[in-house]
Amino acid sequence: MAEEGEAAPAAAEAAADNTLGMKALAAGLAVGIAAAGGAIAMGLATAKSAEGIARQPEAEGKIRTTLMLGLVFIETAIIYALLVVILIIFVL
Repeated sequence: MAEEGEAAPAAAEAAADNTLGMKALAAGLAVGIAAAGGAIAMGLATAKSAEGIARQPEAEGKIRTTLMLGLVFIETAIIYALLVVILIIFVL
């Protein structure tokens, strides 16, 4: 009977540790995937922008403006992923 009483808190503590570990794993994966995807997207956007400027130097201003706007949107998605991770860690 005494063993059952002691086993319940130990099981609850083990479950809490497991939950914390899963939160850390989910947070790491979310930020890692978002950062990797964002880096790839930024690299491709920059490469295509440079290619476009090389083809049409007279359109450099419009291409650069469009590139900057696109990079902002990509970075915003990464920041949203970071905010979700912060919520996962501290709220859930």
